[in-house]
Amino acid sequence: MTRILPFALLLLAACGGTDARFLVDPSPAAAESRIGIGVGTLEVRDVSLPAYAEESEILVEDSTGALAPIKNAVWADDPVRAMTMALADTMDRQSSATVAAEPWPLETEAQAAVHVRVSEMAARADGMFHLTGQFAISSYDRVVRERIERFDITVPLADTTPGAVARATSAATGQLAGQIMKSLSR
Repeated sequence: MTRILPFALLLLAACGGTDARFLVDPSPAAAESRIGIGVGTLEVRDVSLPAYAEESEILVEDSTGALAPIKNAVWADDPVRAMTMALADTMDRQSSATVAAEPWPLETEAQAAVHVRVSEMAARADGMFHLTGQFAISSYDRVVRERIERFDITVPLADTTPGAVARATSAATGQLAGQIMKSLSR
């Protein structure tokens, strides 16, 4: 009996399967020059996601309208952290500003902060990845005009595999970073 128990536990562990993990990658730096924006330093505050998008499972809308997890596929990082870091990394690489995610790592405070509140982030049954919500620019010393702007981004899904959803998520996040930089360049 004592020999069977360890073997049974090993067999159960082997049958459990391992979830594949998928990244939300920052957009690559553009070959052309950086986008000039109105601040030298910018803090990206933690992105606010809907409850369903904060979960580790990668979800896809089915024909009934339900968001269902893709079997054996999860995000490689906490979705809030991944989205926040992807935005900060993209804007740091593509803009003239020094950009970092909160908490701000330097002694001198950032000149401005961006707050992103996502109302929808889903791979929908219409074959599109939807990212909608609003972002706010705050500037404690009024270096730039404070404002709130809406965003409504759709990216085509090649299919509903977890890799395709991850690529669409990364592309939509890159487009959002572009909209924020454009807003700050005015």
